[in-house]
Amino acid sequence: MVELLGRVPVFSTLEHSDLERIAQLAVPRRFEPGQAVFREGDPSDTCYIVREGHARAIRTHGDGRTITLATFGPGDIFGELAMFEDERRSATVEAIEPISVVAVLGPDMRRLMIEHPEISTRLVIALGRRLREMNERLSRQSFQTVQSRVAVVLSELVAQELADGAEQANVLVKATQADLAQLAGSSRESASRFLAVLERAGVISQGRGRLVVHEPEALTKYVF
Repeated sequence: MVELLGRVPVFSTLEHSDLERIAQLAVPRRFEPGQAVFREGDPSDTCYIVREGHARAIRTHGDGRTITLATFGPGDIFGELAMFEDERRSATVEAIEPISVVAVLGPDMRRLMIEHPEISTRLVIALGRRLREMNERLSRQSFQTVQSRVAVVLSELVAQELADGAEQANVLVKATQADLAQLAGSSRESASRFLAVLERAGVISQGRGRLVVHEPEALTKYVF
């Protein structure tokens, strides 16, 4: 458990003893494909760290359209604001495949931070770094073409699969064309046209519900 927590970026500034204290609060849970971990508008009382499997954060518009905001794999955390305050969930998180997570209740975490104030300080530093990285990413994306943004998103999803133990070539990406488009901030049509370019170049292959990246390193040629 401590090893898993140590892989979480938000906990990157914590000491080993801090991680041990958080591990004592963690409760294992499991969700099946399509099952919601929580829904938009639910009370925000728990944060989750992924042990195995993948999930995605989605939002549904009033007209019925659903967009994917992010995907999560082993070592990722979601719902982390529950560690600091009781707010309503801003999105729904659902399992893409069978997923094993550990849950940490917000009230337990806040009590731990009161008892050990140094944990609060270290978490704020880590969250500040994460916010800065996000701002830099958004800034880069604002100057990138659609194909560059899609290539970056695809590279990140491949990196996630490699971290999960996938082979270096022929990496199966667990995302649909619509997911890729939404994560890259483009239309599905534009993303689809670029994926067709990659397929003709032999970088990827697509099938029903499948996208395999044959040459992950070739994606860098499309990022600028």
